[in-house]
Amino acid sequence: MDVVIEFNESAFRHNISKEDIIHALKNRIHDALIGELPDKYGVIGFDRSWNPLEIIYNPIDDNSISVFHAMKVRKSFIKLLGL
Repeated sequence: MDVVIEFNESAFRHNISKEDIIHALKNRIHDALIGELPDKYGVIGFDRSWNPLEIIYNPIDDNSISVFHAMKVRKSFIKLLGL
């Protein structure tokens, strides 16, 4: 992912590091629009220890995103993404 990544403080609420979030975005297996809103995306990717994470972000423009949620992936998130 060659975009600028901005981080909202809420992205770190579940003690996921910036480095692990970046790694998960670069090593994602799924990236999809969540619901019908045009600006909320969910990602499943792997942290630096290869544990699956869920990440939610908003696109800012074509070259940047704002991450506001990151945590260990939950079954409910997998279902939300339709997997």
